[in-house]
Amino acid sequence: MALPVMVKAALPAVPGVNLLPGIRKTGGDLPTTELRRDDVVVERAQVDRYAETCGFPIKDVAPVPYLHMLAFPLHMQLMTDSSFPFPAIGSVHLENTISQHRPVAIGETVSLSLKAENLRLTTKGKAWDMNVVGTVGDEVVWESKSTYLRVGTGDKDNGDKGMQLATVDPSGLTWRLPEDLGRKYGAVSGDRNPIHLYPITAKALGFPRHIAHGMWTKARCIAALENRLPDAVKVEVAFKKPVFLPGTVAFGTEETATGWDFGLFNPKNGAPHLLGRTSSI
Repeated sequence: MALPVMVKAALPAVPGVNLLPGIRKTGGDLPTTELRRDDVVVERAQVDRYAETCGFPIKDVAPVPYLHMLAFPLHMQLMTDSSFPFPAIGSVHLENTISQHRPVAIGETVSLSLKAENLRLTTKGKAWDMNVVGTVGDEVVWESKSTYLRVGTGDKDNGDKGMQLATVDPSGLTWRLPEDLGRKYGAVSGDRNPIHLYPITAKALGFPRHIAHGMWTKARCIAALENRLPDAVKVEVAFKKPVFLPGTVAFGTEETATGWDFGLFNPKNGAPHLLGRTSSI
C-alpha cells in the first residue's frame, strides 16, 4: 500500500475528518464497479522475494497465493474509493479462498479483475466478498474470494456464520515469527497497513502490538503443504485470533478424503490463529 493510498485508507477512521464529503462512509450498498489490472508480467525477481518471505521453494511457477499480491492494489483502489461504503482501515479480513486452476509460470502475463459482491448480515456485523479472477489470454487460471467484515450490529440468530472448518491437532512443528515480519511482508506485498508494522502504529488502532498479515499466515501454511498439493487446487481459510509479533505459532495438518485440513495455533493454549482446508478442483 503506497503512502498516498495508506493515508486515503486511514482518513475515514479519523474522528471529525470522517464526516467530510468524499471521505465519509455511509455503510450503504456496494459499488458495481469492476476494476482491472491487465497484462501484469509474473516476474522472476518478485516471485523469488515473495517465495523467500513466505517459505516457498524457488520454482519456475508462482506459489499458489502469489496472484493475491498482484490483485491487492485493486482491493485497495476499490476500498478507498468514495463510492465504497466501509473504511478500509478497521475492516477485518475474515476468510480467503483461492482456486488455482493451473500453475502460472514465471514470465506469463496475467490480467486480473475485481468486484465487490454479496453484502450480507453476519452474526457480528456486515460482510462482503472481494472476488478476483485471473486470466492468461481467455483462460481462467486463478480465482480468489476475500471476505471482509465491518463489525457492528449483526443478527446472532440468522446472520451468516461463515466457513465451518474442522480443527486439527498441532503436529509439534512450530515457527518463530520475527518482530519485523510485518514490515518484510509489507515490502513484498504492498500491504503496509499500520497494524502490521510497529507496536506504536498498531496501538493507535487498538492493538496491544503489531500483528502478522493474515495472508502471510495462509501463505506459510500452503508452503508447508506445497509438495502435497495438486496443480489444480482450492485452498480455503478462516482467520481467527491475530498473531502478535514477535511470536511463536504451531502448525498442524490432517489428511482427508478430498485433501488436507490444517491450522495454525497458539502453542501455549491451543487457540486457533487460522483454520483451513485444501481440495482438488
